[in-house]
Amino acid sequence: APLLQYKVWVKPGSEQSFLYGNHVLKSGLGRITENTAQYQGVVVYSMADVPLGFGVAAKSTQECRKVDPLAIVVFHQADVGEYVRNEDTLT
Repeated sequence: APLLQYKVWVKPGSEQSFLYGNHVLKSGLGRITENTAQYQGVVVYSMADVPLGFGVAAKSTQECRKVDPLAIVVFHQADVGEYVRNEDTLT
């Protein structure tokens, strides 16, 4: 994760929402790497630089600056909480 080029940091209040499988909203966005293109794969970090999972940027860095606070900025793909949620179905 530290070697990847595109990263997104989420605010502490949005970490749990992301770990439950929800997308990241603009209101939960802490920081985003400059020049991130739309539909670019990103690693999602907490503000303490702990990798939480990965997703796809729904908006570019420039679009994120001017969108509505309830707009989705990162589509959820996978996170560290998936094992706990799907533990019963894993074989």
